[in-house]
Amino acid sequence: MKIHRPMTPLRKRMLEDMQIRNYSPHTIDGYLRYVAQFAKHFGLSPDRLGAEHIRTYQLHLLHQQASKSIFIQTVCALRFLYETTLGRPWMVDCIPSPTKPKTLPVILSRDEVKALLLAPSHLKHRAILATLYATGVRVSELCQLQGTDIDSQRMVIQVRQGKGKRDRFVMLSPNLLPLLRRYWKLYQLQSWLFPGPRVTAPITPAGVAHICTQAGHAAKLTKAIYPHLLRHYADSRTMPTRTVVTTSTSRMKVVDAA
Repeated sequence: MKIHRPMTPLRKRMLEDMQIRNYSPHTIDGYLRYVAQFAKHFGLSPDRLGAEHIRTYQLHLLHQQASKSIFIQTVCALRFLYETTLGRPWMVDCIPSPTKPKTLPVILSRDEVKALLLAPSHLKHRAILATLYATGVRVSELCQLQGTDIDSQRMVIQVRQGKGKRDRFVMLSPNLLPLLRRYWKLYQLQSWLFPGPRVTAPITPAGVAHICTQAGHAAKLTKAIYPHLLRHYADSRTMPTRTVVTTSTSRMKVVDAA
């Protein structure tokens, strides 16, 4: 059950500041949560806390072995709070962010991709994996796809309100289209391309992640399989614009190779 925290004037203003800037609900929820945890740690409102409190809290997160993701998101939330909501831009310099290590993403071999895409017994799961792999869309974007976003005339898929609240088009592979058509007809879908347990709502990112994990186990892969891994694979094979159609098509050829 979701806990609703009291809406203090400062919390309300920060919420409005993010809404004005069209931040996603996910980002808004995260920023408010991390600021609330910061304030709870000291038992004071954030507008009464300064640079030394922030430093102490960052050390606390390190001692608690908080994940890098939580640490960085906390930094972003506090920077927004102090710079934008409280109007203290000089405080940004007092909220350091850790240097991100530059590591190469995990890349699947061609044989591993083939095994992964053919592993699911459910056509829906195979269609989800194939769409992630062929288009390189983010998992949040995949979840929001609808049947009307598939343009078979121009061979593109419209991604609505993706990262940064931007619409864009991605190429639709000629090898992916028949799979999606077969899947759509079999499941007799009406709206969402990949609905969740209830057809009136889309599948969730967590649901897609679970499907990826199951497929990895079924394919007997030793690497951890998650949605963004397939996006990494797509990015590793990016070509100049004039050859993107060929690249997109070749990505899906592994599905038909079996």
